[in-house]
Amino acid sequence: MNKDLIRSRFEKSIKTYDENAKVQNQMAEKLVSLIDKDLYEDVLEIGCGTGILTKKIINKIQYRNYTANDIVPSCEKYIMEIDKSIAFVGTDIEECLAETNNKYDLIISNASIQWVKDFEQFLKTLISRLKPNGILLFSTFGQENFREIRLISEKTLKYYSKNELENILKPNLFTIEEEIRILSFKTPKDVLKHIKYTGVNAIENTSWTKGDLIRFENAYNNFCSNRPTLTYNPIYAKVLNG
Repeated sequence: MNKDLIRSRFEKSIKTYDENAKVQNQMAEKLVSLIDKDLYEDVLEIGCGTGILTKKIINKIQYRNYTANDIVPSCEKYIMEIDKSIAFVGTDIEECLAETNNKYDLIISNASIQWVKDFEQFLKTLISRLKPNGILLFSTFGQENFREIRLISEKTLKYYSKNELENILKPNLFTIEEEIRILSFKTPKDVLKHIKYTGVNAIENTSWTKGDLIRFENAYNNFCSNRPTLTYNPIYAKVLNG
């Protein structure tokens, strides 16, 4: 997991992210619907980006202290435009948590924690940072995510299945559910643009030749006999400390 590449790709997609992150926006809506209290003392949002989830949270709850984290420091501008009282931390969240012992009533993250280096340990760390009766709410992606890309190019992140996540979260009290959402595009090139404009092209740092692009387009057209599709596999989890 190349954190410098992740930071660079997401930074380049800041201006195009909101318009293209349709599934991530729907996931944020779903995640916020799982919040069941009106007031939280201390809130930590991980992977805040341009504030898609942040806006929805502050319209849903009251809070005393809100910390928003993102690996891209320039996201601070977007968060300050939402609420200047938010404390923005522009660094790698794994490093950040290793340097502090802060605890929270609500830790929430949308479509971002699949980019951590040690996923299983990271979830355990988050649970350990909850106050008594605190809540961890997160969305991530399951093994069917970007299945077209995986089957055509054999390139993918390490995604955990719903069953694997359940085993990691035990013996905590939790609920978990998953979905399949499929986007359609006009051409395979539009699929690549969508991936680029949402910043999720951070698996490897390679440049494609014209021949690579032609081979990809032909393979995609053969795989998707009608219109090119891209599969998203959101998973939502709610964990209670107590």
